[in-house]
Amino acid sequence: MTSPWTIGIIGGSGLYAIEGLEDAQWIAIDSPWGKPSDEVLCGRIGDVRVRFLPRHGRGHPIAPGELNARANIDVLKRAGCTDILAISAVGSLREQIEPGRFAIVEQFIDRTNRTPRSFFGTGLVTHVSMADPVCPRLSEMAAAAIAGAKGKVATGATYLAMEGPQFSTRAESRMYREWGADVVGMTAMPEAKLAREAELPYALVGMVTDYDCWREGEAVDVAQVVAQMQLNSKLARDMLTRFINALPDQREPSPIDFALDDAVITAPDKLDPALLAKLDAVAGRLLAGG
Repeated sequence: MTSPWTIGIIGGSGLYAIEGLEDAQWIAIDSPWGKPSDEVLCGRIGDVRVRFLPRHGRGHPIAPGELNARANIDVLKRAGCTDILAISAVGSLREQIEPGRFAIVEQFIDRTNRTPRSFFGTGLVTHVSMADPVCPRLSEMAAAAIAGAKGKVATGATYLAMEGPQFSTRAESRMYREWGADVVGMTAMPEAKLAREAELPYALVGMVTDYDCWREGEAVDVAQVVAQMQLNSKLARDMLTRFINALPDQREPSPIDFALDDAVITAPDKLDPALLAKLDAVAGRLLAGG
């Protein structure tokens, strides 16, 4: 059954607003998982409802390792999102993915461990599949939008998610290349995993700001990253507008909409009512028997 689109946009470093948003208003949405990064900017572009959340908060006050990704995904679900397009600044681990190019992420290697990585746990144990962690439909539309904005795009990238806030050592950067990673960042995990648990199709556009430090004699610094982010941001805003305007009139269902159907392993008589109450948005369809 088709339905209208409500696109959640998670803005990464350098992207704190969306141009052309009609009826725009910042709305505070409470979450049982704690405080999200910011209020949600709600509005529309044409007939598409848009919900924008700046990942680090407006003005970038929140460090990567202190993001409450559970609250961020939860409030987007509560805001009615059907899909999420995330934008993130990344470093490149490949010569051909140069600064200024956008990378469409297809796979992840998760090296993060500081923040909670699941909505579920004791009292409701689930194991969602992350074999194919992004939505191919959204990824293809994002790549087309970048091309339409005259941007350079690399597809099929593997994203290495590392702990911050420090940048990589040279040994780490070279090891990530040997592992098959193409770009490196600090924020897409556990964000992508949580989006899957919330049955929200998710795609990630990486805005390449630097070559990390695997190249001899080069290192990353904040001034370099910020300068490239400023160059990338105009193209990113153009890409988002094109992406939204190109959406079909109606949204066809995605298999990700039903990611929890075969994921729950806890017996019904062992379910924790307190945890179920916190999952009213994330797993509302499943708990309602939908």
